[in-house]
Amino acid sequence: MPVLNEENHLAAAVKSIFEQKGFNIGKSEVILALGPSTDLTNLVAEKLKASYPVKLVENPSGKTPSGLNAAIQAASNQVIIRVDSHSQLSPSYAELALSILNETGAANVGGVMRAVGETPFQRAVAWCYGSRFGLGGGTFHVGGQAGPTDSVYLGVFRRSILDELNGYNEKMVRGQDWELNLRIREAGHIVWFDPRLEVTYKPRSNLRALTKQFFDTGLWRAILTKRHPNKANLRYFAPPVLVLSTILGLLASIVGVTDYLGFLPISIYLLAVFLLAVSNKQSFATKMNIIVALPAMHFSWGLGFITGLFHKR
Repeated sequence: MPVLNEENHLAAAVKSIFEQKGFNIGKSEVILALGPSTDLTNLVAEKLKASYPVKLVENPSGKTPSGLNAAIQAASNQVIIRVDSHSQLSPSYAELALSILNETGAANVGGVMRAVGETPFQRAVAWCYGSRFGLGGGTFHVGGQAGPTDSVYLGVFRRSILDELNGYNEKMVRGQDWELNLRIREAGHIVWFDPRLEVTYKPRSNLRALTKQFFDTGLWRAILTKRHPNKANLRYFAPPVLVLSTILGLLASIVGVTDYLGFLPISIYLLAVFLLAVSNKQSFATKMNIIVALPAMHFSWGLGFITGLFHKR
């Protein structure tokens, strides 16, 4: 588990590991890769070490892929289970994942990221994660049939495959899971999705953190798309098209190229967001937050993607 600035979620994530059905402490290792957190995360980790048999390793860069590689290098078992410090594993996750690895012969297996919020804003973001209109309908967000897939959330890996491929690409600050799964598939191995593997995920708790997360994700998705254009999914282009059509439409109306037609794209989009928000079964407060959160996710992701297309490094 790579850990950075997660004082509010780390204890629950670690607890979910030790509450796994069939968990054998004597044969398992729980390794936390600690980055240079600016909150009390590392103190929480030290307290957890006093209560649970966890091992702490340093991740000076604080980046996710370097933390994952550091933890993997410190591990000695044949199977690597990636855990996010923002998540909680379902009770049978590890046991079921091992069974699926054996049954399918896959190199990596994963399942559904079930976003759950505590505040109205988090619940709104969680709803957006699970909506096909929100994140485009990826299987590990909305579910689907078990079978081979392009990528999965987190992942349960055969250690031999990670060694064969030299682990995660540490240059990929975001999207490192997709990039690794691409290399796994190109090496002739299988990435397997199974909806029975469920992980609870806590979304970002405020608008600023959410927009930063989605801007960064969009930027790195564009970098990956440039490197592997033939592997890009069409849904990746929806947010940048939304951003460009909005900007061009507004500019056309402002400079007088057209009267009010330039406002049509953004007007249709906002109307759709409003209808989606008010028609679902969430509370009134959550519905109002969906009206804010969904455009924030789409526009920040789209702006990040456009920025990433021109990113030189």
